[in-house]
Amino acid sequence: MRIIDVLVVGGGASGLQAAITTKTTYPDKEVVLVRKEQQVLIPCGIPYIFGTLSDSSKDILPDKLLTSVGVEIVVDELIEIKVKEHQCVLASNEIIQYTKLILALGSIPTKPAWLKGADLENVFTIPKNKEYLDQVLVALSSLKEVMVIGAGFIGVEVSDELNKKGYKVTLLEIEKTILNRAFDDEFGVLAQEHLQERGVRVITGKGVSEIKGKNGKVSEVVLSTGELLKADAVILSMGYAPNTQVAKEAGIELNDFGFIKTCEYMRVLPCTIDIVAVGDCAEKRDFVTRKIDRTMLASTACAEARTAGMNLYSLSPCKPFTGTIAIYATAIGSHAFGTAGITEAKAMQENFSVICGSFTGMDTHPGNLEHSHKQMVKLIVASDCGMILGAEVYGGASTGELTNAIGFLIQNRVTVKQLLTMQIGTQPLLTGSPAAYPLVKAAEVIVKKMH
Repeated sequence: MRIIDVLVVGGGASGLQAAITTKTTYPDKEVVLVRKEQQVLIPCGIPYIFGTLSDSSKDILPDKLLTSVGVEIVVDELIEIKVKEHQCVLASNEIIQYTKLILALGSIPTKPAWLKGADLENVFTIPKNKEYLDQVLVALSSLKEVMVIGAGFIGVEVSDELNKKGYKVTLLEIEKTILNRAFDDEFGVLAQEHLQERGVRVITGKGVSEIKGKNGKVSEVVLSTGELLKADAVILSMGYAPNTQVAKEAGIELNDFGFIKTCEYMRVLPCTIDIVAVGDCAEKRDFVTRKIDRTMLASTACAEARTAGMNLYSLSPCKPFTGTIAIYATAIGSHAFGTAGITEAKAMQENFSVICGSFTGMDTHPGNLEHSHKQMVKLIVASDCGMILGAEVYGGASTGELTNAIGFLIQNRVTVKQLLTMQIGTQPLLTGSPAAYPLVKAAEVIVKKMH
């Protein structure tokens, strides 16, 4: 039996970040990371192996990030946690005794039990598994017509990437707009228009009822309306479930959605100082609504992992994880979409009294430069105090970083009135005009409404 200080289980973004943070915060501690995979994929880059990258080997998280700071990597699989004994049993029969355990178990794609035909050949999911995805790429190479079911971020990005490679792609979404959980309708409609311009067939407002096959392989998809659509392959992008079965078997408490219960320092509940959980397997709350949230994002996972690592041996009241702001961004060609916090629709659903304001300008000045792009910012703020609750951005290459900046404003509970005196640095090639900066102008629109 091996005895170590800190055992991290899981090699994805949260496990990697937790191990690095722990080792750099407590350099005298021995940190060992156990993962199943020989090579770990960069999770957000997975859709791009279907087109832009064309090869999963171009989307690898380098081990040097861990080994350069002194983290040891063990390729093995956790099969049992003995909580009382502070022990983990691996598939190789090795037993590791730990002082601290960090569970970064990740998530697995869902394949609905009710979906008839989901087990046919050429029905695929998108796990964070290099070997499986390499097999998908090989299988797709001889096929032509692909249906992607589910128009969240992964579904949209995979559809766009397959389209780039010359596949005939249909994207099916049961909601009335794509990217429905992250964006209000006007942004979803705009994203759909750009996808269709690029050649992706988009069907919204209809679900899937069955996948039909011939000789054991996919041949058609039956829509909820009864329509039949030809397909050589189906990619299910219908969500992910926390990978928490081994934790459940160990007696670790899960919430109603199957996530490991945690506090704001990511310690497992009921309170224990010896086990923390981070990333897709861990419970989290929405920053604005304070409700249990099912957001699964690498960026959120890394924030949780930093929190867990910094607080592993000693708590700091300055370093809790206070809830997910759900900061997303995606690109469709040269067009980018970003969102942070809650949407207007979500705010209304949760009974917040809000005022919204939008402004469309340019991301350069003058706006007729070769790389100029329209930039639209929508702010959602509390009507009583002006606190920013959410925002959505449409624009060019600067969209991702502007969305990140807005996320930080939300995290620090900045009010829309503070944006009116916000000091900004502008440059013709890089930003909008100081006199027409879309973020500030959107704030002006809202303040006028408040008056």
